[in-house]
Amino acid sequence: MLFMVVERFRNGDAPAVYRRFRERGRMTPEGLTYVESWVDDSLRICFQVMQTDRRDLIDEWMTRWADLVEFEVYPVVTSAEASARVR
Repeated sequence: MLFMVVERFRNGDAPAVYRRFRERGRMTPEGLTYVESWVDDSLRICFQVMQTDRRDLIDEWMTRWADLVEFEVYPVVTSAEASARVR
């Protein structure tokens, strides 16, 4: 399954987020795969697509970043999958 993760950097502190990323990496548990991400122009919000068959792995990963990031998580499908469902 794919998940769109919306990350809001606490206090807009992008430098702290990127510093931890450089020092520790993404810190994802086994079974959770990073797909792609985009950051808004103000460097305050990250939109990240993650893939896993176990939703609990996203929760585990988020706890590792919760001091720096507030999260919203949405299960998503590709546009092609959505189109097929509508047919």
